[in-house]
Amino acid sequence: MIRYGTNPIAWANDDDQTIGAHIPTEQILHEAGRVIGFDGIENGHRWPEDPQALKELLGQYGLRFISGWYSTALLTRSVAEEIESVQPHLAKLKANDCKVCIVCECSNTVHGNPDVPVNARPRLTPEEMAAFGAKVEEFAAYLASQGITLAYHHHMGTVVESPEDIDAFMAATGPATHLLFDAGHCAFGGGDPAAVLRRHASHVAHFHAKNIRRPVTQRVRDEDLSFLQGVLAGAFTVPGDPEGAIDFVPLLRILAEAGYDGWLVIEAEQDPEKRNPLEYQSMGLKALKAAAAEAGLDRAAAA
Repeated sequence: MIRYGTNPIAWANDDDQTIGAHIPTEQILHEAGRVIGFDGIENGHRWPEDPQALKELLGQYGLRFISGWYSTALLTRSVAEEIESVQPHLAKLKANDCKVCIVCECSNTVHGNPDVPVNARPRLTPEEMAAFGAKVEEFAAYLASQGITLAYHHHMGTVVESPEDIDAFMAATGPATHLLFDAGHCAFGGGDPAAVLRRHASHVAHFHAKNIRRPVTQRVRDEDLSFLQGVLAGAFTVPGDPEGAIDFVPLLRILAEAGYDGWLVIEAEQDPEKRNPLEYQSMGLKALKAAAAEAGLDRAAAA
């Protein structure tokens, strides 16, 4: 069953918590659940850490906890250490009946540093990627034994950013490792989202419907801006924004053909003082539902 979700990063940023700090938590949840009508929401720094308290809080607004970002450090620690580290997050996922764990390697990422250009991101050699992929696969196999699918989030400023990185990473992993496909990060990272998604659709376990403003992402590259500078400049937006560069219908059609039946999540961080989250998230959900209907995704999932 296709369900529609959002991420609180549209209202209150996690990487720079001063962005959206003025917006009350209750407003975020009320707008997301009661006003806009999302089915669920991903993790954010405002939510309680206690799994049951989280479930009860979101439930008050008609929202389910979808999943949340988990930062791995598999380039600097063992799989056993990672398994120990993930336990509190895993407990949160299990208590809220989540299906996926969103994972991204953050031991050497630059996306949270406002002073480092995203162009200066870390890169792995083929040998390093093979070793990294093997560790991710072992970690994914553990999560699978706990009933949770690892969905790896390719992301700007990290070791899996470009379409070549995504291909190499997926080749270096195995059946337990799945992909969180993010349309915006794929395009920003230099990829054709439809082409990349088509190659990996059978392994997609989660989908982020992030759009980009192409002139801004190009400026980030040309002027050596940091990821957070790009966010504040308006690099990202939602489906349905006339300024957006991504057509979501072909992407959702590919997912339909692959039998995808998970969440479609609008994760689009912007400066809420410049672009009202209620307005943009409403626009995004309307456009995403229309695109899914045109692509036959809801019907494919139901069948």
